[in-house]
Amino acid sequence: MAKQKIKRKELLKSPDEFLTFSERAINYIRDRAKYFEYAGMAVAAAALVYLAVTTYLGHVNRKGQAAYNEAYSETAQGKTDIEKAQSLFRKVTEEYGLSKASRLVPPQLGYLDYQRKQYGEAVKHYETFVKGLPGDSPYRFLSKLALAAVHEEKGEPDEAIEILNDLKSDTENVFMEQTFLSLARLYRVSKQDEKAGEVYAEFVDRFKASPFLPMAKAYLNEHPS
Repeated sequence: MAKQKIKRKELLKSPDEFLTFSERAINYIRDRAKYFEYAGMAVAAAALVYLAVTTYLGHVNRKGQAAYNEAYSETAQGKTDIEKAQSLFRKVTEEYGLSKASRLVPPQLGYLDYQRKQYGEAVKHYETFVKGLPGDSPYRFLSKLALAAVHEEKGEPDEAIEILNDLKSDTENVFMEQTFLSLARLYRVSKQDEKAGEVYAEFVDRFKASPFLPMAKAYLNEHPS
């Protein structure tokens, strides 16, 4: 059956779908011109704010990094002026608190307090730093190891042991070898020889290539279970 031929006149009369859609779109925008004008102004304003904030944060980051470097260089000298270093690190947080470098200030202050034997303040700084870190950050594990050391120096071995046991059970811990050794040593100084032996036995089983393996084996030989 032959297809029915569409006459040219009918073809001209039939509306073009694209043109019809375009016309509707134009009418829609025209009828809502004020809305689109306001929306355009809002987008432009948001872009300006974003640009301004980005530029400002870039400036703050540069200034904060420079201030942090100055403070850090003070600690890298042979004999650190602790009070001066603390003052310089506090400047980073007080004047450039929005900078990325300011996030690294708490553990620096914690270590300086540790050197001054201000263990309570050191604990606060390390805990502040840990709370602001993602769960898988290697800095979190290092900071907890440092925190355990501070608790030990503060005369709180139980708190230190608790922290190290938490680290020992954390499968994401990238400093597991150091965690085992610190925990075993703490058990030893706390006169908990049986628990120290358990940690050393597990250490020997897990870290067969460790340079500390002879030390762990020697302890086990001296303290057979």
